[in-house]
Formats: sequence, structure tokens, C-alpha cells
Amino acid sequence: MENVKTIWLRSESRPTERRTPLLPEGAKELMADGYNVVVERSDNRIIPNADYEAAGCEMVDAGGWMNHPEDAIILGLKELPEEPAVIKNTHILFAHAYKEQSGWKETLTRFTTGGADLLDIEYMTRENGMRYVAFGYRAGYMGAALSMLHWYSKQAGESYIDAPLQPFENADILDDTIAKLAVDKKKPKVLIIGAGGRCGTGAAAIYERHGAEVTKWDYEETQNLDRDAVAAHDIMINCAFIKSKIDPFIRMQDIKEGMNLSIVTDVGCDPFSDFNPVPIYGEPTSWDKSYIEVSGEDGTSLDLIAIDNLPSLLPRESSEEFAELMLPHLKVLRTRDQEQPWTSAKASFDEAVSRMNNS
Repeated sequence: MENVKTIWLRSESRPTERRTPLLPEGAKELMADGYNVVVERSDNRIIPNADYEAAGCEMVDAGGWMNHPEDAIILGLKELPEEPAVIKNTHILFAHAYKEQSGWKETLTRFTTGGADLLDIEYMTRENGMRYVAFGYRAGYMGAALSMLHWYSKQAGESYIDAPLQPFENADILDDTIAKLAVDKKKPKVLIIGAGGRCGTGAAAIYERHGAEVTKWDYEETQNLDRDAVAAHDIMINCAFIKSKIDPFIRMQDIKEGMNLSIVTDVGCDPFSDFNPVPIYGEPTSWDKSYIEVSGEDGTSLDLIAIDNLPSLLPRESSEEFAELMLPHLKVLRTRDQEQPWTSAKASFDEAVSRMNNS
């Protein structure tokens, strides 16, 4: 176990990623607890560099983590760049590698070769499997928002999300945008799968606020899936957290004449996994191309939204909520071998490495 002295907030390599897992106020608390806090400069991060500098953080250029800083755990959110090939510092991030997604072995090998751990935020879990921290609420919220922006603007013969997406500076601006598009338009009938979790709760909050008719399904309703009921809705949004192979919520053969379903939003967005419950697409959509048209055998089609960093479209609120959840766990990193969130993340890493070595 390394003696953690420094928590190093890296800049994100993905241009559309504006969120941060650590706010300046949280950095102050970590420093008061005896940690060094190093922050890589980023012009893209929703929180200005000057705010971290004013908090007393040591500021360094982007990519400094690649020089293997001593006694540092590297904190980030999304995927790392392809270099360096060997990683010597333990990292905290959403890795998307433990369900055997595309490139998972290469990702894990970078860490095992360097003798470092990959602590995936998704696997910081309680003994009952529930996550300690997640962007789930804002992921569901923004997935639902995009589906409504698309639904209402299509009724006018266009789509708000045809143009490259831009983040909303705050939730009020997003609400105003949806409300203006919805004037004199038909309200959608929406199915939320995974409605009981954080993600589903976020989706329901914004759907209901804007007058959608909402059906909520959870685990029980998916055990013997009523496919006619799925097809009877205008929008389906998948907010379920899937940990094993299940019967898909929608298949290519379900896209056929007579269905009402015209928009599917897959917030889970895991197309490279065998566990994908929405196996009608091969790769995520993006801010530049936010949806694709998926056609069934008879030519019937629907629009599929599957963006894997939805909360970054509302970066300020997403960062504030996530950083508040994350901070208590960052404070105990120096004793992480005794702390449930970190021991569960480490166990998941070790299990994935063992699976890789035995495959």
C-alpha cells in the first residue's frame, strides 16, 4: 500500500469533458487534513484555474501526471490518453473496463505492468453492491432532457439536437429551452427502465416537470418483459445498472411497423459489453452526432441517443453534486486498505486482472 501524500487532479483529455470530481472548497479541506493537492491547469474545466490557485492548490501544466509524481494518487473522471503505455501511479476514474469492454485487457495491462491500481469509481460499492458515488441523477436528467428536446423539435420538422451539442451553463437555462420548444406540442408517453435508482429518479424529475406521461419500471417488470408495452410508448429511456447478461429491453426485431416508440435513450451506454440491454447499436453517439437512426427489417426506424458523458452537458450542477459525495472518500485515501469504498474498488480491479490473466 502506497503512502498517499498527494491527491493529483488531472486535466481531462476528452474535449467535451468539463466536469470535475474535486472543487476548490474540497481541496481546501483535503489540505487541512494534511494532503498535498496538485491541480493540472485546464481551460475546459467548468471551475476556473484561478479558483483552485486561490484555494492554495499547487498548479501544474496539463499532463503532468504522466511523469509519475511520487506519493500521488491521480484523480480524474473519464478515460486516459493512450500514452504512456505503462502507468505507475494509482488512478481513480471511470474506466469502463471490468465488464470486458473493448480494449479492457490493454487498459488493465497498463496498470499491472507499472505496478499500479486502477480504482474504478463505478465499483466503489457498499456490501450490498450499491454505489457510494455516481453521476447517475444528472445522467438520467440529461438523457431525459435530450429526448424531450428531440421529441418536441421533431414535431416542428427539425431537431434541436441535430447541431453539435453545447453544455448548458445551468439547469434553469435547460428548463427554459425545453419549455419554449414544448409550446403547443404533443406531450410524450415515456417509459423509464430502472426508475428506482439515482439515474431513473433524475429522468423522472425532469420528465414530470415538463408534463410527460411517465411509466416507471424496475427489476420486476423486466423479468418477463412486455414488449408490446415498450412499443406503445413514445420514448424509452434505459437507466438500469446492469451487472450480468439479461434479456434485452429492445432488440432489432422489435423495431417494426405499428410501434409508437420513436426515441430510445440509453443512459447506461455500454455497447461494447456483452451485458448491453439495448443491443441495437455498436458505439456511443457523441456531442457532434447526438443520435443515430436505427432501422428494423421492414424499414421502420427510431432515433437512438447514447452519449456516455451526459452529465457533462450540465457540468456545474453535476460537478457540485458529485464532488460533495466524493470528498469524504478522498479524505480517507491514506487508509484506503481499511475503507469499504476503496477495498471494494481494489477487489474489483484484482478480480478483473485475475480474469484477464486466466482468459
